[in-house]
Amino acid sequence: MLILKLLFRNAFRHKLRAALTILGITIAIMAFGLLRTVVSAWYAGVEASSASRLVTRNAISLIFPLPIAYKDKIRQIDGVKTVSYGTWFGGVYKDEKNFFPNLAVDAQSFMHVYPEFTIADDELRAFLKDRKGFVAGRKLVEKFKWKLGDTVTLKGLIFPGDWDFVLRGVYRGRDKTIDETQFLFHWDYLNERIKNKMTSWANQVGFYMIDVTRPDRAAEVSMAIDGTFKNSLAETLTETEKAFQMSFVSMTEAIVMAIQLVSFVVIFIIMAVVANTMAMTTRERIGEYAILKTMGFGGRHILALILGESLVITLAGGILGIILTYPAAALFGHKLSNFFPIFNVEMKTVYLDIAAALLVGVIAALVPTRRAVSIRIADGLRRIG
Repeated sequence: MLILKLLFRNAFRHKLRAALTILGITIAIMAFGLLRTVVSAWYAGVEASSASRLVTRNAISLIFPLPIAYKDKIRQIDGVKTVSYGTWFGGVYKDEKNFFPNLAVDAQSFMHVYPEFTIADDELRAFLKDRKGFVAGRKLVEKFKWKLGDTVTLKGLIFPGDWDFVLRGVYRGRDKTIDETQFLFHWDYLNERIKNKMTSWANQVGFYMIDVTRPDRAAEVSMAIDGTFKNSLAETLTETEKAFQMSFVSMTEAIVMAIQLVSFVVIFIIMAVVANTMAMTTRERIGEYAILKTMGFGGRHILALILGESLVITLAGGILGIILTYPAAALFGHKLSNFFPIFNVEMKTVYLDIAAALLVGVIAALVPTRRAVSIRIADGLRRIG
C-alpha cells in the first residue's frame, strides 16, 4: 500500500501536467476503441454468419436472377436440410437517405433457416396470413416509430412504383450480433406485381439460402448444387454464408486497412506524448534518484518507481477512455445506423484498449529509466537545488 501511495503521489506531483497527459490518453484510447469498433462493425455480418448455411447465387453476378424452379432440385440434394430464397428489393422509405435492407423472402422457410430472428407466434401467424404484410427489426421500427397494423409505403428503385405494406410483426435478434434493421416481406407479393411489367424477373429469385444438415458437409453440398446446374442457362455459385458476406467486405478492404492503420497511429502519437511527460518528470527528479542510490537502492528500485508512475498515468487515462467509449459508440452507432446496423463495443476491443495503455506505459518509461539508472551519483547530486 505504501508503494502504491508513493506512485500516486509522484504521478500527480505536477497536477496540471498529469491531468493533461491523462486527458490525452483518454481521448486517444477512446478514439482507438471507436476505430476498432468500426472495424468490428464492418465485419459484423461475417462474424454473425452460420457455419451450417450456404448461399447460392448466379455464377455470373449477384445482379442476375435464378429460376424459382431450382428450389425443388436443391431440396433433393443429399445434405440439404431446408431451402429458402429471396430477392433484394432495394426500396426506400420517403427519402433515399432512409436506407435499410429490404428483402422479398419466402417467409415460412426463411424463419426456419434464420432461427436467430425471433418473433412472437401471433405476429408470425399474422405475417404469414397477410400477402402484403411485412416484419421489421426492432431498431428499424423504433427509428421510424411504426406500430403494428401501420401501412408503410416503399418507393421501388429496382422494381419501380409505390409498394404498400402492412406491419404485422417485429423481430428481435437472438443476441446483440444480429442485425435488427431489416425489412422482410413476401416474395409472392413481389412476383405477382412484376409478372406483367418485368417479365425477366417473373418467377425468378435473387439467391437461395440453404441450411445443411451438418457444417462439415458444407463443401460437399456446395459442389453438388453447382454440379446440378452446370451447363444450364443459369449456372450457380454456392458458398458458405461467411464467404458470401466476406465478398462484400473485400470490396472495401482498402478502407478497412486505412482505419486499422489510423487506430495504431493514434497509439504511437500518445506514446510520444507520455514519453515526453515521463522524460520531463525524470529529468526533474534526477537528484532524488541520486539520493536513493546513495541510500543503497539499486536500478531495479528506480525502474519500479518510474515504470509504476508511468503505468498509473496511462492506466488512469486508459480506464477513463474505455468508460467513455461506450456512450461515444452508442451515439456514433445511432448516427450511422444506416451503414452500421450492428455497432457494439466488443470485449476484444476493451482488451486491446488495456493492452495499448499498458504498452504505452511501459515503452514511455524505458528511455527515462535508462537515463536515471545510468547517471552517476555525483552528476545526479549536482542537480539538487
